[in-house]
Amino acid sequence: MFERSPVRGELVEIGDAWQQVQSLRTYPPAVSTVLGEMMAAAALLSANLKFNGSIVLQIHGDGPVQLLVVECDALLRLRATAKIREDADVASDASLPQLVNQHGEGRFAITLDPADKLPGQQAYQGIVSLDGDSVATVIENYMIRSEQLDTRLWLAADEHISRGLLLQKLPDEGGTAKDGERADTDAWNRTVTLASTVSDQELLNTDIMTLLQRLYWEESVRVFEPRHPSFHCGCSREKVGNMLKMLGKEEVDSAIADLGELDIDCDFCGQHYAFDAVDCAQLFTSAAISDAVQLPGSQQH
Repeated sequence: MFERSPVRGELVEIGDAWQQVQSLRTYPPAVSTVLGEMMAAAALLSANLKFNGSIVLQIHGDGPVQLLVVECDALLRLRATAKIREDADVASDASLPQLVNQHGEGRFAITLDPADKLPGQQAYQGIVSLDGDSVATVIENYMIRSEQLDTRLWLAADEHISRGLLLQKLPDEGGTAKDGERADTDAWNRTVTLASTVSDQELLNTDIMTLLQRLYWEESVRVFEPRHPSFHCGCSREKVGNMLKMLGKEEVDSAIADLGELDIDCDFCGQHYAFDAVDCAQLFTSAAISDAVQLPGSQQH
């Protein structure tokens, strides 16, 4: 927090979790960079969560990249994946628009998903057109339009690390600060101008406390205890089974008849799940029993 100023900031460094994501699947360099930047952004935005749940960032693309997804929960546990079209030729220096917005049909979505939903409660999702030539500008435009919050982001990622800096303008209550001191009304412009001097290489190669001191050595800054991002995937056999039940018995039976067994790999962590004919039959048998128990006035024998 910047003392006597309506500005808050965050710096994030993701090392092990980012390397674990890359170890699960090999992406072209340009895709890897965008995914790493999205991981840093998700961690920075998760600090605004006022509930026990997750924030999910998604970019739906109309170029060689079909989908980029990053999820971060309230404990800063992250997972990420990207889906690239078959036979896509991805240039190593491809820009974000070239990857996902070649025909202007790209979309950006932020989902807030509570872990303990109340009856009837649904996840909140905001979807907008892909407005910007970088992950940072896309999110900045979303925040000012959807949340009415002045937010600036600086993001960078390479094969080793993902880092990010966020600044956010807070409501200025009356233009004064505690103890009768005047609030610093120029703080937002000044802090943004200083942050804008940071290059991608400086962001990648400078540890976050050193970077904070270099940028704001003349500012009064209150620094809080750090939190530590980690990799985590919440997939399970039960969740995969629920996904199959959503497809419906007819479609699942048809797939079993054709394939003999359904082999499903988690896109985020690579965990393999296999369902044979008996497994699939049990899914719908248990669902039918559950439905019967819930029928009012019904009796089970």
